[in-house]
Amino acid sequence: MKAASLPASLVRASRTICSSPRIPRAFPRSKFPSRVSPRYLATATDALVAAPEINFEKISPTGDTGPTVKNVNARLIPDSPSYFTGLPHFVDNLLHLQSLLRKHETLPVVKPGQAPRAAWKTLVEYRNSVGEPVKASKYQKIVAILHRLNHIHPDLKTPGIQAALEAHKRAIDPFANKANPIPIDKFGRAVGAGRRKSSTARAWVVEGNGEVLVNGKTLVDAFARVHDRESAIWPLKATERIDKYNVWALVEGGGTTGQAEALTLAIAKALLAHEPLLKPALRRGESLSFHRVSLGNCYIFCPLC
Repeated sequence: MKAASLPASLVRASRTICSSPRIPRAFPRSKFPSRVSPRYLATATDALVAAPEINFEKISPTGDTGPTVKNVNARLIPDSPSYFTGLPHFVDNLLHLQSLLRKHETLPVVKPGQAPRAAWKTLVEYRNSVGEPVKASKYQKIVAILHRLNHIHPDLKTPGIQAALEAHKRAIDPFANKANPIPIDKFGRAVGAGRRKSSTARAWVVEGNGEVLVNGKTLVDAFARVHDRESAIWPLKATERIDKYNVWALVEGGGTTGQAEALTLAIAKALLAHEPLLKPALRRGESLSFHRVSLGNCYIFCPLC
C-alpha cells in the first residue's frame, strides 16, 4: 500500500514516532550536517560544457565588433591532426612522409646500390630535433620511408621530397667515411668481425684446402641444421672459394642461426682482404654454379639450367 493512500492521521502519527529521540537509530545523525557541493546539484536543464562558446559578436576575423555568426557551437581546432597524441611532432612527421610516399610511389626507382648515398640522423639527434623521447622501433619507420624515397630516380624527385630528405640528413659527407682496410699478417691470415642480433663472430681466413673450425669444432658439430651450415660458409660458396681457404672462427652469444649469420659477415670481410675484386660477387650473393631458392624458412641449392 502506498503512503499516499494512508489516512492523514496515521501519516502524522508515523512521522511523530520516527522523529522521536527515544527510538535508537541504526545510523545516528552526524554532529555536523553534510553539505553537498553545488556542482553536483545541477538539474536536468543545466548544460555542462567543456569550454565556453566563442562570442562572435565581440570577436570577428576582420577585427570589427559587429555580429558575424550567431547560434553556432564553435570550438578551436588544433592545427596538428595528432595534437592529442602522446608524440604529436613525431606523428606529424610520420604522416607527412607517408603522404609523400603514397603520392610518389609509382615513380621509377634506381637499382639497389645506385641511390645517392645519405647519412640519416641518429636516434639521439632526431630526439633532440623533435623534442620527444621517440623509441628506436618508431624511428625505424621514419628511416624506412626515407630509404624508399631516396631510391626514387634523382631526375624525378619533387621539391617536397628533396626538402624531406634534406631535413633528415646529417651534416656530414658520407663519402668521407671509409672503412679501414683489413691487413694480412705475416702468417697470411685476415681476420673479420660480424654481428647479427646478439651474436658476434670473428673469423680468421687463410689459404688452404677448405677446412672450417668453429669454436674448435667442425662445421657439422657446431651447427646441427643444414641451413646454418650453408649460411656460415655462404661467402666461400658464392665466390667458388670453398676449397681454397681455411677458416678458424670464434662465435658467441645468441642462437645458432644468429651465430651462423654473424659468421657469414665475418668470413666475407676477411675474404675481401685477400681478394678485393670479389666484392661484386659477394654483393650479388650468387655463385656461378649454384643459386638459392627460398622455400618458406629454409633454402635449397640447385644447379642453374
